[in-house]
Amino acid sequence: MASTQSASAFVEFDRVQKSYDGETLVVKDLNLSIAKGEFLTMLGPSGSGKTTCLMMLAGFETATHGEIRLGGREINNIPPHKRGIGMVFQNYALFPHMTIAENLSFPLEVRNIGKSEREEKVQRALNMVEMGSFGARRPAQLSGGQQQRVALARALVFEPALVLMDEPLGALDKQLRETMQFEIKRIADDLGITVVYVTHDQTEALTMSDRVAVFEDGRIQQLAPPDELYEQPCNSFVAQFIGENNTLEGVVEKIAGGVALVRLDSGETIDTVPVNVSRKGERTRVSIRPERVETDAERLGADAHTLKAEVLEFIYMGDTFRTRLRVAGRDDFVVKTRNAPDRARLHPGQVIKIGWLPQDCRALDA
Repeated sequence: MASTQSASAFVEFDRVQKSYDGETLVVKDLNLSIAKGEFLTMLGPSGSGKTTCLMMLAGFETATHGEIRLGGREINNIPPHKRGIGMVFQNYALFPHMTIAENLSFPLEVRNIGKSEREEKVQRALNMVEMGSFGARRPAQLSGGQQQRVALARALVFEPALVLMDEPLGALDKQLRETMQFEIKRIADDLGITVVYVTHDQTEALTMSDRVAVFEDGRIQQLAPPDELYEQPCNSFVAQFIGENNTLEGVVEKIAGGVALVRLDSGETIDTVPVNVSRKGERTRVSIRPERVETDAERLGADAHTLKAEVLEFIYMGDTFRTRLRVAGRDDFVVKTRNAPDRARLHPGQVIKIGWLPQDCRALDA
């Protein structure tokens, strides 16, 4: 991955490596710049290195090699409590014996802020997360969602320039999680703070972030805004990890004029956008998103690629139909179509002609 350093970076990882045993690198030569006010999400499966990067930035882990800088200052040897960074964890980490107001007051006390100013800041932070009247309660008297709001308020109460969040919504139910996603993003935007957010939930990453860094095997596989990440994955791992994705395997027949002709293993040929392929004879995985495929190919006009498909499963999902098809010898090809009055419902066993536009199809690494 090319360096992503920038002269105006607020947070910088410069050739950072991390090993716990002196042999295996869990973070490999990380170069990453995060701008002031940016909401950056580190996304990836368990063991990909994302949480280790967050912990090194927080100061709870030490980099084996390289420099981490905050506001242009190297912070490798500065202890966590002197970095001025707010933290929000999945388990809230609230003190059970303290009231909510006392929990929020604690980080201000250790910074020697006077009583009247503390009370003012605590109330302002609670109001920010719509918990203004809960100061006298204890954590056990709050719901999970309310505790998470308090944890967020505590991270913001001393007005840090940088807030780190490690899977903060993991313990919440789906509906509350979605509400909190928008809430956290709104507060971050309103305050202009820089947020580094860690999650393995791709929807969360796409919804909240200015940019997403997709981690795998200790490296950033792709760093891009959410729409670019989804629409233009740079390799097979990103295509499979972000959103739902159909894959067809084949061999490149030729590349010319920005188009790769791929012969699928089932014999059909299709035009694709060449991403990780450069020569004839190379094996490739062709990637296409379910919502880019049309179950009625005639709707797309003459430019569309068409393939024969057999309907294996048709599921009504309210706003959409989800159809599983047998395509080019594969039984796991999925199409998502909008539920509309002019849409015919399909039936298992039905043979149809599906289609898509060549620009929606990407030839990735095998």
